[in-house]
Amino acid sequence: MNLPINSPILKMKISVPGLREHLVPRDRLLNNMTAGQQGHLTTVIAPAGYGKSTLLAQWAHAVSERCAWVSLDERDNDPVRFWRYVTASIASVLPEQQGERLMNHTQMLPGVSITAYLDTLISDLYEWNETLHLILEDLHSIYYTPIHEGLSYLIDYLPGHIHLLISSRTDLPFSTVKRWADHKINHIGTDQLQFTSDETKRFFRHASDSSYPKPNSMQLETLLDRTEGWITGLQLVALSLRSGSRLEPFMEEIKGDQFHVSSYLFQEVVGKLPSEVFRFLLQTAVLSRLNVQVCDAVTDSDNSRSMLEELRKQNLFLVPLDEQHTWFRYHHLFSQFLQNLLQRECDGEYVKRHRLAGQYYASIGSTDEAIDHMFAAQDIESAVGLLEQHAQTVLERGELTTLQQWFDRVPPSFPVTLETSLLHTFVVVLMGDLERSGRMLANIEEACSNLPSSSRREQLRSSMLFVRSNLVFLNGDFAEWFAFSEGILDNLTPDNPIYYQFDYNRQEPYVRRTSLGMKGALSADTEKIAHLFTGVLEAHGWDHSLMNLYVKMSLCEGYYEWNRLAECRQLLMQLRKAPPSQKTMGLFIPLHITEARLYAAEGKLHLAHHVLDEAWDAASCRKESSWLSSLRTVRSLIYVREGRITDARKELAVLPISLKDRPTYSREPEYLALVRLLGKQRKETEALHLLELLKPQAERELQISSIMEITCLQALLEYQRGQRKQSLQLLREALRLGAQNGYVRTFLDEGADMYQLLMRYTSHPAQEEDVDMGLIQTHHYARMLMECFPNHVKADPPHITSSQSALPEQLNRNEKNLLRLILQGAANKQMAAALGLSEGTIRVYLSRLYDKLGVTSRTQALVRAQSLNLLDD
Repeated sequence: MNLPINSPILKMKISVPGLREHLVPRDRLLNNMTAGQQGHLTTVIAPAGYGKSTLLAQWAHAVSERCAWVSLDERDNDPVRFWRYVTASIASVLPEQQGERLMNHTQMLPGVSITAYLDTLISDLYEWNETLHLILEDLHSIYYTPIHEGLSYLIDYLPGHIHLLISSRTDLPFSTVKRWADHKINHIGTDQLQFTSDETKRFFRHASDSSYPKPNSMQLETLLDRTEGWITGLQLVALSLRSGSRLEPFMEEIKGDQFHVSSYLFQEVVGKLPSEVFRFLLQTAVLSRLNVQVCDAVTDSDNSRSMLEELRKQNLFLVPLDEQHTWFRYHHLFSQFLQNLLQRECDGEYVKRHRLAGQYYASIGSTDEAIDHMFAAQDIESAVGLLEQHAQTVLERGELTTLQQWFDRVPPSFPVTLETSLLHTFVVVLMGDLERSGRMLANIEEACSNLPSSSRREQLRSSMLFVRSNLVFLNGDFAEWFAFSEGILDNLTPDNPIYYQFDYNRQEPYVRRTSLGMKGALSADTEKIAHLFTGVLEAHGWDHSLMNLYVKMSLCEGYYEWNRLAECRQLLMQLRKAPPSQKTMGLFIPLHITEARLYAAEGKLHLAHHVLDEAWDAASCRKESSWLSSLRTVRSLIYVREGRITDARKELAVLPISLKDRPTYSREPEYLALVRLLGKQRKETEALHLLELLKPQAERELQISSIMEITCLQALLEYQRGQRKQSLQLLREALRLGAQNGYVRTFLDEGADMYQLLMRYTSHPAQEEDVDMGLIQTHHYARMLMECFPNHVKADPPHITSSQSALPEQLNRNEKNLLRLILQGAANKQMAAALGLSEGTIRVYLSRLYDKLGVTSRTQALVRAQSLNLLDD
């Protein structure tokens, strides 16, 4: 899979590193790793310098199956960035179609929990049934606990054909006791990684220059003993010998811990290098990745190509990062030695080289790297300037932890602007730290109030209102919003694109499912705030800002749910006329879905299909295939409403969902459509099983709209299969939550079956003396809902399971004749003769009959037909 040109993914981080020449083959370890594929996890854990990365690269090049690789570093301590890289790595080794589908899932982040995202990733990995190896190099670089928790979750639920390999200098940061007990971990530690006598001999056979004597057998054994098989120590000894050192004088020096040994040997090696090579090493030591261009920039020279080639020839701890040998890094220990030397002995050089690196990366648009280098150079002014420019891009990527870490690197004494402080506060709000963000916002508001009246002051107040609104929607303190907004709204000047032109929806079919839509929470306060906010935006000429349109779309969906259909229609027409609504798919698709549902609610089903056709054509032309599943899902719902069960089944059959799946939150709308289809096919057990798996996920995501819909479906299905008590308990749960938010259409759209269930619920009035007020309120709410149903439903309520009306799709004449012939015990050949059809056609008709009845055999068909009185016709 090719990465998009504007992708934030660095390709070298997800490429299997190239191999250096004359590597010592380590067959015993490679065989160990191959045998370890029977488990889920292989760990390669040892201190720096034991060849962990080299071993993994050797194995990845040798194995015949697909290998995905991620080189981790400290920048990856952001859950969104980390899992985006893991996903991109896996996607890069899959066929293009599967890879693109996998990468589309990253648009979920950070709108859902990491667990919800991982459920989706794991679900897709189950569909890919070939062996695949995922290699995570240098996990010790990751210190952020939520990433550890996510990785532990991934390991627990990985499919059997996915093998995870992890290298680290430290023990895994999560418990592996369970998996040890299950014999699912293959561990390679320091003892196994140490060079053996034979490997040491092979190494020196290749490493020693012919002009210098090779160590004899006794010296090799002494070296092996002194270094304890430490590969880097042996490499340093070989380099020292090549530079003319004699082995005997420093044999006694290579004792003690590895840090002192490596420092001594590194000093021995670099001390004998030509001055221009030594200078190049020091100047480029600040780089985590090297190529010719960045080295030229940092050294302020044009000879980096020849220098890198010289380092590669001398095997001076230069590790290739790609097969083409265009990107490299220094061995971690060597890099740390050089940086310490640069800081200790070269006054000002460390800061200078970081600054040059930052300037280079800024010039080529690699702003993440530029910011990190500027902070390292203590050039806070440049770092903050780049951060201000780059913040919107990082926000759109969803890498909130990265932004937070950058802001926290700004010293408290540095005089940042109020605008920058507000941006920092916004990030803290989005991270969910409401207490801290409240304090920060209060300080900014106080400082802003002391500013003289000016356009800047009004702009700040406008931006503060936006941040305050986000904080209020998270903590539910609407009174605080009204108090703060008083006196600001009339002077609102919302021209900050970070806040008012942000694309809030990348993958949800309903804006109400997003955080901006408060995940389905509805109230009179949210409606009032929405009207005040959008009214002021439009009064100041910002009627086409994405903020205004998304708030309106959320309000429009709320009107539909409240059954205020005329107001819903009015808003839809306004949104249709706004040019951004036609270009922004996060608006375009929800708009058309809501319009289709509105037409369906009005009984204009042909117009509902027309609207979906329009959306389908537009999404297809723009190659926005990720939205097509949502359109198929809504169309299937309309087919079910029309009684066109076969058509509904065909729509859902194309989607990547199945009864065998563990359903995921990201595909919840599709699974809920499947649940409705299963209900019509009398497959209540299967449908309820899916709902039991989906409901905890909706509760975890605090998704009110989903909890409501799932609970209503559970109530209907339990009632349909005769579990009346359980059904009414679930309905009460739905009514209680529905009353809190004013939900109406969630009940009405389930049609006549829901009306009958509500009628049953209210058939025994609640009395104040023997029930709690909550039960009385749900009875009142149920009666109100019943009044909202169309007259034809109220005039002729259905009787579930009592007649052929319970069938999802009515039997035609041929199918009724087949039933009578089955009752008579006729074989297929006799049926064909009786009906004048071929035996092949009879088999097709029988299959359709079984499908309509929700059965799989003749006997089941007869039992089902008798229960529905179909044989009496």
